[in-house]
Amino acid sequence: MLNVAFIGNGKSTNRYHAPFLLARPESFRIKTIYGRSAPTWELIPGTQYVSDIEQVWADDSIDLVIITTTTPASHIEFARIALERGRNVLVEKPFSDTAAEAEELFALARERGLFLQGYQNRRFDSDFLTVQRVIASGVLGDLLEVEMHYDYYRPESSHAFPPSAEPGFSFLFGHGVHTIDQALSLFGSPDRIHYDVRQLLGPGRANDYFDVDLYYGTLKVTIGSSFFRLVSRPRFAVYGTKGVFVKETEDRQEEHLKVFSTPSAPGFGVDAPRDYGTLTYIDDDGVRHEERMISEVGDYARFYDGVHASIVDGAPKVVRDEETVELIGILEEGLKLWVPASAEEIAAYSARVRAAE
Repeated sequence: MLNVAFIGNGKSTNRYHAPFLLARPESFRIKTIYGRSAPTWELIPGTQYVSDIEQVWADDSIDLVIITTTTPASHIEFARIALERGRNVLVEKPFSDTAAEAEELFALARERGLFLQGYQNRRFDSDFLTVQRVIASGVLGDLLEVEMHYDYYRPESSHAFPPSAEPGFSFLFGHGVHTIDQALSLFGSPDRIHYDVRQLLGPGRANDYFDVDLYYGTLKVTIGSSFFRLVSRPRFAVYGTKGVFVKETEDRQEEHLKVFSTPSAPGFGVDAPRDYGTLTYIDDDGVRHEERMISEVGDYARFYDGVHASIVDGAPKVVRDEETVELIGILEEGLKLWVPASAEEIAAYSARVRAAE
């Protein structure tokens, strides 16, 4: 069993990490949670809550530090300290502001012989796992296009969050980090990339739209998100020479976590039949078929199974170091197209976010 300490006691820790660690009691024990202020979430029995981070560093029984603070800049700061204190580290996404920072941190981990990995739980989304299964079946033929979308209708967000010089505050970093990682894990490094990063309300507003096209020979993978989609585009659309697979809805785990369901609850993260994707294809005899594909069951606890196997048994990491570095580099390059706000707006917004950590 690995003793775990969290740096950060907000939504990320309590909604998106802790439930899945608690689902693996034979592998993990949440021993300590550090936060700057008093806990506002329901306390986890048997867990120590501290406001002095030195209590984390002084505890030699801690095997793994999980960093869930708000900004990539703080991720790097705390991860470096944790590695220097001899701790294995898991870092919430986005891992860092720059690829160079990520490379530096992985080098430090290798030098110290410690585990360091970025947290990419959406590799275990039900929709993504289902797409993988369909592609692996070969029924679509040679792939030509893959479209991946996370859309919202949140026009107020373009007003509420000023563009910041800190990458972690951008829509591109905060949302592209999910889907671009999925593409890299499925298809590897692209031959070339095209970016379209916008503020739909004009300069001086928050980044609220992006399309990133990854090219792999004749295959194009389009990754898009917008705050101005009253009707969302399909979560996945996969086109091949023999067919197409469309998955309209996304993984249900986050939806269920928001209503305080737990991974052990019946039906947690399971798609209803109305949410199954549709596969349409032509078989070898030229006959057209259309069928609903039962969704794979998503399970973010599987990510933690991989973390445990890597630390305890030396198994390969779920997310390789070079994948994290490449992901941050892609986001970093796209951010060059984003017009920042004034220094005063940036400082004010940064202060509000840090005060809430």
